[in-house]
Amino acid sequence: MKTFYKKISIILLAIVITFTFSNCKPIQNANNKQKGAVIGAAGGAILGAIIGNNAGKGGNGELGAIIGGVVGGAAGVLIGNKMDKEAQKIEEEVPGAIVERVDQGIVVTFEDGSGVYFATNKHNINTASESTLNKLISIFKENPDTNMLIVGHTDSSGDANYNMTLSKNRAESVTNFLTQNGISSGRLTTNWFGETKPIYDNSTTEGRAKNRRVNIVVLPSEKMIEEAKVKASSGN
Repeated sequence: MKTFYKKISIILLAIVITFTFSNCKPIQNANNKQKGAVIGAAGGAILGAIIGNNAGKGGNGELGAIIGGVVGGAAGVLIGNKMDKEAQKIEEEVPGAIVERVDQGIVVTFEDGSGVYFATNKHNINTASESTLNKLISIFKENPDTNMLIVGHTDSSGDANYNMTLSKNRAESVTNFLTQNGISSGRLTTNWFGETKPIYDNSTTEGRAKNRRVNIVVLPSEKMIEEAKVKASSGN
């Protein structure tokens, strides 16, 4: 497995998708156990990893509200420790995914040619992709105090309105597969951007393939945050 680092600019879905952990070393990217003790910023860094640096800092409407802020102090250390372990598990057990630890979240990118993939102009999840998704589901079940954000993207080929709908349908296909296989819908939020948030150059074949992507962002739930705060305040 190769190590993949971008600066916090990598994200989710589009025309042909595969779950590829092809360049990943989540913990090496940033030791968030330590980082959590000193960071108090909003979730702009995670947004950047989902929709690119042009997202701005501190929020993007609904996404900003979902992502929220970073918990600091001893509670942040506890949360960071748990998220580090989950990121490592995803990296080790889910083939074909790119994993990044960003603030107190985990950004998992599945881009064209990586592991969960769609036929051209299709949004249904095929049999070959189910195995990869099921591995991810097993990890989510082992860590019930995390939530997931599913975000879809496409490249710029074709009609913009069509691409927006395609990214929506593909993101929702992933969300529906997760819920149908035991992940509570209350843990999941779905969003999509069509061709509007490219990370790579759409004028090249390689760039278009990387822009066809789906991100799954793993975030601490309110329960995890509150439990960490209580544990930190008690000194246990």
